[in-house]
Formats: sequence, structure tokens, C-alpha cells
Amino acid sequence: MQQIADIFKNKKKEGKKAPAYQWQDLALGIIDELAIPQSKRNSVFKICKDHDKNFVEKCLDDTKELAQGSGRWRYFFKLVAEYKKSSS
Repeated sequence: MQQIADIFKNKKKEGKKAPAYQWQDLALGIIDELAIPQSKRNSVFKICKDHDKNFVEKCLDDTKELAQGSGRWRYFFKLVAEYKKSSS
């Protein structure tokens, strides 16, 4: 018979569940790549859910090209806001 501790160890070994939607996977990649702080992660998920994948990837590419250092995530949010204004 297994002990409770063994059951929890086996659960941890199984790994994390894969994202259910492509936009979730895209958001997780952006969070990792731009080192988005914990307080802003939900915003990234909302952006990826509400906008076209090509739009989000363009913002990410522009951010990687134009912004340097640890504040790149701020530039990403700025680009999303600017592109939304110009497309409206």
C-alpha cells in the first residue's frame, strides 16, 4: 500500500499540465522571454486571449528588436497600447 507522501511525489513527477489553448502557450512564452513580473502576468494572458496571434507576435518581435535590458516588458505593453490606438 502506498503512503500519502509517495502519492504526492508521483504527482509532482508527472509534470505540469499542458495549456488548453494556443494563446495560453503564447502568453507563457512571452512571460518567460520578457521576464514579466508576477503582478503583470494576467495582463499578458488577457492580451493573448483578446488579440490576434500575429498582432501579439509582432509586438513581441518589435520589443525584442527595439528594447534592451530588464524593462523590456514595459515596452511590450506600450507597443500593444500604441498598436491598439492606431488600429482603431
